[in-house]
Amino acid sequence: MTASDEAADRARHAIARRAVLGGMLGTVSSVMMPSGHAQARTSGPPSFGTARSQFTLLAPAKIVPSLPLTRLNGATDNFAAFRGKTVLVNFWATWCAACRVELPILDRLQETMGQKNLKVVAISLDRNGRPAVMPFMQKLKLRHLEVYLDPEGRVGSVGNDNAAAPFPIYGMPISYVVGPSGRIEGYLTGEADWLSDDARNLLSYYASAMAG
Repeated sequence: MTASDEAADRARHAIARRAVLGGMLGTVSSVMMPSGHAQARTSGPPSFGTARSQFTLLAPAKIVPSLPLTRLNGATDNFAAFRGKTVLVNFWATWCAACRVELPILDRLQETMGQKNLKVVAISLDRNGRPAVMPFMQKLKLRHLEVYLDPEGRVGSVGNDNAAAPFPIYGMPISYVVGPSGRIEGYLTGEADWLSDDARNLLSYYASAMAG
């Protein structure tokens, strides 16, 4: 077993422990979701979530605009280059404890499903940018994730910081699924086991939708 596998396994066990606690809390509390989002569905993508939150469909789904993304080395990609793939866009920060749990899982997901038209895009919202992110990535031994920087919130916005940003940040971490056509299909707040069968089924659903 590689170091990447061990990190992902530890992360999955941590999420499982939190899920037990979250399930207990869920019996006495409810989660408020932003208005206008389709929370319940009788058809469409398979369900996926945690004890604390569920994958929430966006209605209507919006197309991600032509959007520059800044790599750790300063080079720039454009989100439009990912058309034709299912994209899992994960927003995180080095100060987020739950992100530390989830990132090794996403790293492993990119390694195992990246060849199946899946792209995991991990976007750091750290204000200090590369000096904060690089040593953090090295400590977690992340080898397969494509990490981008968004210190000014141009891609993901908290509250009303930047209304033009296409991805609202409702919590940390938060993951958006963008379909092969470039539509933002839905999101999930909090860390999740993206290596689980339910998660893979959700991602495969949007990947196969391109052929439908």
